[in-house]
Amino acid sequence: MELIRQGKVRDVYADGGDVILVASDRLSVYDVVLPTPVPDKGAVLTQLSLWWFRQFADLVPNHVISEDVPEEWKGRAIRCERLDIVPVECVARGYITGSGLTSYEATGEISGIALPPGLVEADRLPAPVFTPTTKVDEGHDEPITFDDVVRTTGEETATALRDLTLEIYGRGSEIARERGVVIADTKLEFGLRADGTLTLADEVLTPDSSRFWKASEYAPGRAQWSFDKQYVRDWSSTLDWDRTYPGPEVPADVVAETRARYVEIYETLTGEKWT
Repeated sequence: MELIRQGKVRDVYADGGDVILVASDRLSVYDVVLPTPVPDKGAVLTQLSLWWFRQFADLVPNHVISEDVPEEWKGRAIRCERLDIVPVECVARGYITGSGLTSYEATGEISGIALPPGLVEADRLPAPVFTPTTKVDEGHDEPITFDDVVRTTGEETATALRDLTLEIYGRGSEIARERGVVIADTKLEFGLRADGTLTLADEVLTPDSSRFWKASEYAPGRAQWSFDKQYVRDWSSTLDWDRTYPGPEVPADVVAETRARYVEIYETLTGEKWT
């Protein structure tokens, strides 16, 4: 098989007319791949994504064909359809945090959407918002407006991207809330089939692509306890590191805690024991 793309976490191989998407144990923060892997991370991302794909099957088609992959990748890889990937990161936010909070504090807006005054960190928004970004292989994704998406994809596709992103976030949030989890925000990726059908791709509502908070400990006005990559971002922010290559080695205790949080969110959401 031919390696056709290597991302920060996933490797994409061509296999005949299909592609095989392999999630590695690599860990990236601030678009820098750290030198220390997290055991089982790739498998958690893959299995949680497969679970979510099933939850949304009636909303939107997805790229999954099967888990028929080479033995060395079992559990952390998916055989997928080839798609023309839409060059937009589709972000839904239900709470204000991260780069959204930074933008709001500077301008009162996120991606051109004006928000009410007086919001504080982790506040729930009046309604979820679609705050897309660019999608680049090198460097940092940058916030864009819905009108920018229209110019990139056309109005029909842009509207479908926005509506599907918010529908998936809404349903996912309801499912998670029933299990004691707040989904603060999430990032989705879509592609087009040859016939133009918009199709959900890549990963879905994982701790790499979403912020998951404990509902029982949620309190606006401060940072939240998280089941996701924010834990590693917070650790890295304590270092004398300028967020460029090479990234710092991750201590064993941070690796272990990261793995534990990824496994816990998988078990909490799916109701299945990680083995």
